[in-house]
Amino acid sequence: MAFLLGIDIGTTGAKAVLIGPEGNVAAEAMTEYPLFAPRPGWSEQEPADWWKAAQTSIRRLFAQSLVKPSQVAGIGLSGQMHGLVLLDREGRPLRRCIMWNDQRTAKQCREITDRVGRERLIRLTGKPALTGFTAGKILWVREYEPEVFAQAATLQLPKDFVRYQLTGALAMDVADASGTNLLDTGRRQWSDEIIQALDLPRTLLPQVYECAQVCGKVTAEAAAATGLTEGTPVVAGAGDQAAQSIGTGITGPGTISVTIGTSGVVFAATDSYMPDAQGRLHAYCHAVPGKWHLMGVTLAAGGSLRWLRDTVCESEKTRAAASGQDAYDLMTEAASRVPPGCEGLLFLPYLSGERTPYPDPDARGVFSGLSLTTTRAHIIRAVLEGVTFSLRDCLDLLCSLGVCFGRIRVSGGGARSELWRRMMADVFNSEVVELNVMQGACYGAALLAGVGVGVFQDAEDACIRTIREIGSIWPGKNRAVYEPYYERFRALYPALKDEFGRMGKVTDPARE
Repeated sequence: MAFLLGIDIGTTGAKAVLIGPEGNVAAEAMTEYPLFAPRPGWSEQEPADWWKAAQTSIRRLFAQSLVKPSQVAGIGLSGQMHGLVLLDREGRPLRRCIMWNDQRTAKQCREITDRVGRERLIRLTGKPALTGFTAGKILWVREYEPEVFAQAATLQLPKDFVRYQLTGALAMDVADASGTNLLDTGRRQWSDEIIQALDLPRTLLPQVYECAQVCGKVTAEAAAATGLTEGTPVVAGAGDQAAQSIGTGITGPGTISVTIGTSGVVFAATDSYMPDAQGRLHAYCHAVPGKWHLMGVTLAAGGSLRWLRDTVCESEKTRAAASGQDAYDLMTEAASRVPPGCEGLLFLPYLSGERTPYPDPDARGVFSGLSLTTTRAHIIRAVLEGVTFSLRDCLDLLCSLGVCFGRIRVSGGGARSELWRRMMADVFNSEVVELNVMQGACYGAALLAGVGVGVFQDAEDACIRTIREIGSIWPGKNRAVYEPYYERFRALYPALKDEFGRMGKVTDPARE
């Protein structure tokens, strides 16, 4: 029996999953690695940590299952998008990766906009120049670390670096590449116009592939490091959100997905390239050839709940360690005892700045409505509701662009909570659907590998054969309760926008 391996290089760790040809999960594993924040607003990781963690996760898969490495027919990768990995001519990283949630490049984003023109940039790439995207990071390194830039031979994104370690191939898929601000997204190829406008060497950019194309094979060195079989095919894979769309069965219009991981993403597939002229939602190449997708992002979704767990909920963490329960389950249990709306307590989840609908690196998290009756349970529920309100902002933008959908498939860590799924159904005023698989991007990467090596005819065939809806929640009586709270939530950012900017200059007076 042929098995498929999916690897996801996420923000918190390297996940790996083994699945059979009918989609059954044979084993899964995750190995965490650190994140570095050398200055406020900066976010970095060591590429070597990804590769080490990937090796560990892969070996754990085989240790906990009866699957042999020789039974793996193909390997697919997904990972956090936008991160800048610069390699020298020997393939060695020149510095830590500047990550997707890093906010240091506001000046460089203005430079990109000035050189290319905002309307032209959105038309070509599907998005404006924002601090999260890769092009601004390249210009930042060129300006502030010229000795590093001078040695740079090629650019990789996080999962691409791991594929390079596996295969020795320098490559990138079109879905992940369309998050760099350098791809002509409609044509699915690098934009010579933008590359020339930014005065970048064309040699810096690797060859791009469709996501299910085989672009390398496991080398002898990688086989020794991971336990995999030398020569196993490796497909291009996809950025985490495009891979997630395959892992949730979103291969065409009609159904959308909401994913709550570290970030929160609203994802809609389209049959044609249709960038939002105002740049509020962002257009990318889909993992399916000839299709694209629109995406709205809340940068700190599950990340907000993790922050709360680590800073406020020590008692839940202690109880969880003693009982074997999950701290998040204890937190949501407490939140369930608080009424919808938290008696007026609202939370803006902009802990890492924000992308949709407010592309503002200075935006910050805010609790509004604290009182003497506020408890930790209120605060937990307010965080859940604030993230959900922010995701509704993204959904409302999709509707304003005429994107129609009948239901919402939810995935990611947040989707494991029945309380949160019910909250989403009420706030979104839509049916929320749970799936039989919860491995998301990692699972989607494995399916793409199956397409690439012929286990499946195409991505749609892969999804039909493996993914099923197993339950749904419809909006309930709390739908009407949430509406006025959502309107007050919507009023907070405009009221605080200028203050966010002023505070940003106070906390980082040296910035430009």
